Amino acid sequence: MVSMDDAEKNKAFAESLETSQVLLSDSSGDVADAYGVAGLGGLFAKRWTFYVDRTGTIRHIDKDVKVGTAGQDIASRLAELGFPKRPAASE
Repeated sequence: MVSMDDAEKNKAFAESLETSQVLLSDSSGDVADAYGVAGLGGLFAKRWTFYVDRTGTIRHIDKDVKVGTAGQDIASRLAELGFPKRPAASE
């Protein structure tokens, strides 16, 4: 995940969700510009999901992310695209 917020705000957000997911900070907006997701003059990034394989190839772009079902939608799309499942932490 990439956010245009600074690193401290991203850290606080991750802690509030009690998640170990990596949240990268793009406070300069360079990444958002490169991916074409900078909105309103670079004040925020559009909520798009890019599916990138190990070779760096963008396999799919979801431009209609639904916050309430995003996790399930991502898991489904990864399966459809044939991305391998990661073993559960207990395995």
